[in-house]
Amino acid sequence: MRRNGYSEVLAAESVACLNKALGHLRDIWEEIGIPEEQRLQRTEVVKKHIKGLLDMMVAEEENLKERLLKSIAMCRKELDTLCKELQLDPFKEEEESTILQLEKDLRTRLEVMLKQKRERKQELKTLQERDQDLCDLLCMTPYSIDSNSVPSLEELDCFRRHLAALAAEKECRREEFISVKRQIILCMEELDHVPDTSFERDVVCEDEDAFCLSTENIAALKELLQQLETRRALNEAVCSELRSRIVELWDRLKVPVEEREAFATYMTGSKAKTRKAVRKPCPA
Repeated sequence: MRRNGYSEVLAAESVACLNKALGHLRDIWEEIGIPEEQRLQRTEVVKKHIKGLLDMMVAEEENLKERLLKSIAMCRKELDTLCKELQLDPFKEEEESTILQLEKDLRTRLEVMLKQKRERKQELKTLQERDQDLCDLLCMTPYSIDSNSVPSLEELDCFRRHLAALAAEKECRREEFISVKRQIILCMEELDHVPDTSFERDVVCEDEDAFCLSTENIAALKELLQQLETRRALNEAVCSELRSRIVELWDRLKVPVEEREAFATYMTGSKAKTRKAVRKPCPA
């Protein structure tokens, strides 16, 4: 009410200014001595100027109103689309908002929702890149999610939890790989075994972070370790048998202790070199 009252005061003042200006013009024309007919003509010219100015101002404000209404319609349409994409409730407008305020509110809301859309799409891209890296390392199928649509907050949360589980699986397999790899290297050293297959070379020589931690590779790794441990156990049995035979020969031949001590280093362990050494003829 207060604003309307102030507008009425301004309108009254504008009319008063116009009447004052016309009165001043009539006084000037009278002092000059311009005939009544010409005064009417000049008054008509003034009227046309004022009417033309007011008509132009009204047209400009009408154009402004039309632009605002078009902007409101466009914003409403985009907001409806964004609400569906972001899976949010429809935007509620203030019932008593003016056209200008409504347009401003809709634009503000539109900017906020566009930002949300960009952030969700960017997070989805980041999560997919991390997922691809983990899947490449673990030889797994990437997480199934539509890259073209805007993910919901729940979908993003599920994706994050999936990645957390993948990261935990990666660490578990990596620890298992490192542990088995160390055992394999120890077995190879004891057996004087040089890696002779591409898989063995990958296991022993390749960077630990570059090794593909697939379930198949982990299973193959354990199988390789089992084969090497079987060979080592067989080697230990052979070495033990050879030592027993050596001791029997020493006892039978009554070899002195000092001569036996010369072979003390070969009487323990089960390395391939030890096995070769104990196979040598005993001193007579």
